[in-house]
Amino acid sequence: MENYQKYERQYFMPPKVTYDWVKKDYIEKAPIWCSVDLRDGNQALIEPMSLEEKLEFFQLLVDVGFKEIEVGFPAASETEYRFMRTLIEKNMIPDDVTVQVLTQAREHIIKKTFEAVEGAPHAVVHLYNSTSVAQREQVFRKSKEEIKEIAVAGAELLKKLADETDGNFTFQYSPESFPGTEVDYAVDVCNAVLDVWKPTPDRKAIINIPTTVENAMPHVFASQVEYIDKELNYRDGVVLCLHPHNDRGSGVATAELGILAGAERIEGTLFGNGERTGNVDIITLAMNMFSHGVDPKLDFSNMMQIRQTYERLTRMHVNERQPYAGDLVFTAFSGSHQDAIAKGMAWREERQCDKWTVPYLPIDPKDVGRTYDKDVIRINSQSGKGGVNYILKQSYGISLPEKMREEVGYLVKDVSDKAHKELTPEWVYHIFEDNYVNKKGVFTVDECHFKQDDGIMASATLSHGNAKRVITASGNGRLDAVSNAIKQYFNISYELTFYEEHSLTRGSSSKACAYVGVICNGKSYWGVGIDADIIRASIEALCVAVNKIEEIENVDEVKDERLIEIMNYIQANYLDVSLDDLSEKFFLSKPYLSKYIKEKSGMTFGDIVKKVRMKKARALLKSSSMTVENIALSVGYQNVEHFNRLFKKAYNMTPVQFRNQK
Repeated sequence: MENYQKYERQYFMPPKVTYDWVKKDYIEKAPIWCSVDLRDGNQALIEPMSLEEKLEFFQLLVDVGFKEIEVGFPAASETEYRFMRTLIEKNMIPDDVTVQVLTQAREHIIKKTFEAVEGAPHAVVHLYNSTSVAQREQVFRKSKEEIKEIAVAGAELLKKLADETDGNFTFQYSPESFPGTEVDYAVDVCNAVLDVWKPTPDRKAIINIPTTVENAMPHVFASQVEYIDKELNYRDGVVLCLHPHNDRGSGVATAELGILAGAERIEGTLFGNGERTGNVDIITLAMNMFSHGVDPKLDFSNMMQIRQTYERLTRMHVNERQPYAGDLVFTAFSGSHQDAIAKGMAWREERQCDKWTVPYLPIDPKDVGRTYDKDVIRINSQSGKGGVNYILKQSYGISLPEKMREEVGYLVKDVSDKAHKELTPEWVYHIFEDNYVNKKGVFTVDECHFKQDDGIMASATLSHGNAKRVITASGNGRLDAVSNAIKQYFNISYELTFYEEHSLTRGSSSKACAYVGVICNGKSYWGVGIDADIIRASIEALCVAVNKIEEIENVDEVKDERLIEIMNYIQANYLDVSLDDLSEKFFLSKPYLSKYIKEKSGMTFGDIVKKVRMKKARALLKSSSMTVENIALSVGYQNVEHFNRLFKKAYNMTPVQFRNQK
């Protein structure tokens, strides 16, 4: 843009600049609020509201808590004239609410205005005229004194007609186009008007400073307001008011700094709507105070209903990123943000914390009627493990183990990335369910019986292919015993590394959720089981996890039934079983039996017995306080040194080291 040089700063600094407002770092109390949503000229709606719509909007503002409401410019609009008369004649103005009307400093407009407000229980009559250099020189072609005379004449007429008209009236004056007005001259005009009204602490007047076209940085405006605050006459009888616009996008900051500088009243609109770039956004301004622990004296606890009513009546759209009220303002898609929010909420719940300290959220969304599972944590391709876990927990009671969250998060992100869509909570749950709960595999454990015998002995009915087989194995617990049965059947090696369970916090309170993680060849596999019986849930989770192991997926054959019987017999009689026993039991010669076992299992008879004994020893080391010597004896070894050597060869550590690390 090459023509920037035709612009220059058009604001005026006060003749004496003070910065007392800088010493304040927060707003101590809410200002007097005046909504100007209902004046057509200010709203600048493409399709102005009808009388019925204005009446409904007025009631909305009353319900929110506004005590001062500008209802229009009755001398300029027949609709606004009828609106004012309807409110008065139908007694629709609550006793604690003051209505406000606007009028130019012109005799016939002022007279029409007083006709409109006749009989009002309490009304502010707002007088204005333009005072800027550009307006004086280019539009009115009048001197400073002549412009001031217009304001004074208007003030005198207001006072005269107020005395002659039935009603209770407060006067307000605005030096319109203040941003282009010399600050000391604006004060001079305001003081001339106040000399006519002679306000007192019991009967105050309002001086309103509008940023009709915002042209300065907020700190400049604050310095201007501070000068006005200190130079106005009758100061204890004056309410200093601001009407910020948003031409530079800093209307809220302008208002906040202006309050620090001495302003006591703010005119604005709910969502910052209004002509050109709009007025100050009262919702944002009030909620900013709320977020600092200051009562804004307005109720936005049902923000979505307020917004919906506003959009319906004005046919305007509240942007998705509108502070506090937009659809997406509390929404976190970013993975790191979701993780932080989820952890912050968990931290609050654990400590039952009353203070609001959750990262990335300025206030608790619940305070404005929002929800976490639908408004805050939403899932797309940018989401993280914490967000996915939060959705599953809030909507379905699924609390993923920390170690599992990353895998589930990446899985969900991948689906969103490929679909190019945001995922609903239902969609997220179906992805989780399909991959970790209902995932079909090559085998299932349909039934399982246990008995206590220096540990746990499991008899698991395993369905594989078109056949069912009962596999017997021992372990240090029920799940470990079933896991050993699966390993035995498939002749596979993996580590059962993780187990966690919890009752479901949503839905049926009688159901439990179990999580199982296994590692095979350095790769992790996860499964989840949900059942009324926690043992059943655990076994289902184990089956899902193990079924994901590639070696399992590639097994098509049904295991040899005779080998299964042989392995079960060894499991049951590992202490003293011999080839002679097996030969007699299965009616096979010892040489054939040795060859058969080696071909079918890949291990010798001696290796199988040793493996069963070592697993039993591991179980006892984990679950009992028996000495190593007694454990050696209980698994069939008379010589503890021999037992130690075998154990170390199998697991690369001594029995004592194994027990200590666990």
